[in-house]
Amino acid sequence: QVQLVESGGGLVQPGGSLRLSCAASGIIFSIYDMGWYRQDPGKQRELVARITTGGTTNYADSVKGRFLISRDNANEMVYLQMDSLKPEDTAVYYCNADRSPMRYYGQGTQVTVSS
Repeated sequence: QVQLVESGGGLVQPGGSLRLSCAASGIIFSIYDMGWYRQDPGKQRELVARITTGGTTNYADSVKGRFLISRDNANEMVYLQMDSLKPEDTAVYYCNADRSPMRYYGQGTQVTVSS
């Protein structure tokens, strides 16, 4: 059974930082591209950041220079370091594991940026 379990969300003031973690199980972690998506109510889920099996990263334009994705294959973890947070970053953040045609998502963790 595949499980992606996110943690680290919460309430933070504008300009603050959060680090999201995702623990994966039930997959051969090292052969999956991993990513973080986010979704606000009433909006489509959007890709925030992605890291391939080889370590190549890409980011949504809105988070470039502020967010950093990383992975730890030995411990089957993926992280999202979020700095200089803005109110528009408020959303539910989902961990993603992708190896076509398989695609999995976690349950999500809420991030709220507000003063």
